[in-house]
Amino acid sequence: MTEKNRNYTTTTTTAQCCQTFPWEQISTPGTYICNWSGHLLRVPADGVVGGFCPLFNIVGNEPLYVTKISEDPYLNISQARIAASNLDLTVNF
Repeated sequence: MTEKNRNYTTTTTTAQCCQTFPWEQISTPGTYICNWSGHLLRVPADGVVGGFCPLFNIVGNEPLYVTKISEDPYLNISQARIAASNLDLTVNF
């Protein structure tokens, strides 16, 4: 699905658990792992208003890939570590 977001066009997906995709394609709340660093990213419902990409903007010269590990943006740290480890993702939190 393609949506107009501010002054540019983005492609969004409905993220399923264990899916990997670029940060700007996040359109649903949940707990995500940053693939290059292993950082934990929590995206609450109000962080993806209207199905657009997250309100928090990250700018770089390479795409930032994330993997969704839970539908729950408030997943506790222990469970997030286990979920990430089960997917062989780097855990750095």
